[in-house]
Amino acid sequence: MRTLLGVAAVSLLLLFPNPSLAHPAKHHAPQWKPVDVGTDQQLRGLDATDRRHAWVSGSKGGVWKTSDGGKTWTDVSPPGATDLLLRDVEILGRGHVLVLAIGEADASRIYRTTDGGATWTQTFTNDHPDAFYDCMAMWPGGKRGIAMSDPVDGKFRIIETSDGGASWSVVDPAGMPEAVAGEAGFAASGTCLVTVGARDAYLASGGAASRIFHTRDRGHTWTVQDSTIPASAETGGGVFSLSFRNARQGLAVGGDLGEPTNGVDMSAYLNKHRRSWTNGGDLGGYRSGVDWLTRTRATAVAVGPTGSDVTYDGGRHWTTFDDVAFDSVQCTRDGACWTSGPAGRVSKLVR
Repeated sequence: MRTLLGVAAVSLLLLFPNPSLAHPAKHHAPQWKPVDVGTDQQLRGLDATDRRHAWVSGSKGGVWKTSDGGKTWTDVSPPGATDLLLRDVEILGRGHVLVLAIGEADASRIYRTTDGGATWTQTFTNDHPDAFYDCMAMWPGGKRGIAMSDPVDGKFRIIETSDGGASWSVVDPAGMPEAVAGEAGFAASGTCLVTVGARDAYLASGGAASRIFHTRDRGHTWTVQDSTIPASAETGGGVFSLSFRNARQGLAVGGDLGEPTNGVDMSAYLNKHRRSWTNGGDLGGYRSGVDWLTRTRATAVAVGPTGSDVTYDGGRHWTTFDDVAFDSVQCTRDGACWTSGPAGRVSKLVR
């Protein structure tokens, strides 16, 4: 979304003992533990595979990776990218990574490496003057994926890859519902677009309309539902981030850029019986990223510029546990989580 200011991607390792997190009555408040990436860039792009391996990307074209849980970081920035806002990172396999740059016209690009960042190839450059790409997501296996742009000619634009990001093509817009005038996506954490299972994906919007789009055929046809999170065309309000534990458990968080401390009605969860979105618990403020802790049934963390919240009941209730600014959060299969934030801030959340 063009009105979103700043960039952040800091990295955070979140380790919770399962029993205390699975039961609200027994939990102890989580805490962030800083680590040092060695940059002052805002790091919104973030992906991680486990508690040791993560990548982040920044507001001045920087990309860093760690293989020791954040103790040390290696700068693997693409050459000539210093003027770009790198907002989304997708790890596809060992050394195989995609990075999305956002912006007007040809500022929206995708870079690809297959050798851990030693070399990069620019595999997509936007050539439509009205397009502005916000988020990117890949399906399991790392071959197929999609990226989304703010509406072009009245519809969100989708591009797809079937070769691990080596090439991209525009999807026929016939299967995409019409956008509301002034509706757009938020390039806040790379999670306004997420994949679920082998074929499904969800896309979140804000601005003049706060909605959640769903595809069952890898982005070729979509349905759309209103979100319970308030929209705001004037100040930039709506759904900023989505996360799914499985096909039946989904979370949405957001807020209003003009009211960052307002967390009332700023979360929603997927009602598995009605297949619709239900208003969740209030947050501590606007939240730009959310993810599930993989070794729990109903625990998730949301982060934003005014702090972090945790839920132990699938989004029905949230508790604020920290006031440090972050933008993105990514949890991994081994029970760890990473988060990212402004000014090169990197932290671990350890219980």
